[in-house]
Amino acid sequence: MSSPVTLPDFPLAPPASLFARLRQAVAEDWLAYTQHPFVEQLGKGTLPEAAFRHYLVQDYRFLIHFARAWALALVKADTLEDMRHAADTISALLNEEMRLHVRYCARWGISEADLEDAPEAQANLAYTRYVLERGFSGDVLDLQVALAPCIVGYAEIGRALHAQFAESLAQNPYRDWIEMYAGEAYQQVARHAILQLDRLAARRLTEARFPDLVETFRQATRLEIAFWDMGLMQRF
Repeated sequence: MSSPVTLPDFPLAPPASLFARLRQAVAEDWLAYTQHPFVEQLGKGTLPEAAFRHYLVQDYRFLIHFARAWALALVKADTLEDMRHAADTISALLNEEMRLHVRYCARWGISEADLEDAPEAQANLAYTRYVLERGFSGDVLDLQVALAPCIVGYAEIGRALHAQFAESLAQNPYRDWIEMYAGEAYQQVARHAILQLDRLAARRLTEARFPDLVETFRQATRLEIAFWDMGLMQRF
């Protein structure tokens, strides 16, 4: 029998949290996602610009469907507090993050028209539709578990890259991206997502249900891996 995969510490997720349990349950896939060659090249600053540009365009398309998923979370919410959280997230995505994304892409020579006109890559289609399907066919906990690898995974990646490459970050062309996800504002988003999973779990989780949530989390994590693969293999 092979030894269990040891994951690096992630202080935002206490060991007893649902997120930490899911992360450990898919440890091998989680490392393949958070330590993917795309991520490593971002940290070193060696990622080809064309790969990053293609990723940025697809990430914008992803955010559109991410907002739709949060709209579904509002519909399926258990409480008014959960509804307000979902509504605030939708507003932030549509009115703040997507506008910031447009401005960020402009630095890389990508216009808003480029973003709007770009076709979705197959990896993007597969990932976004899977998250929506889990929301439609399951409940709000299924949906939030499907969303968690993206929300929290980027916080872990940003935090790790910022720590690992601190000395060379000033010369890294992807410094702004790393600092955005390592920054306290985004770390707080991830922290809130972890707490929200625990609040939902307190109302809806049974141990009999846990294996199904693991499979949802695993599939979403593998689709994140495919998203990085897309960034390396295709060109914008």
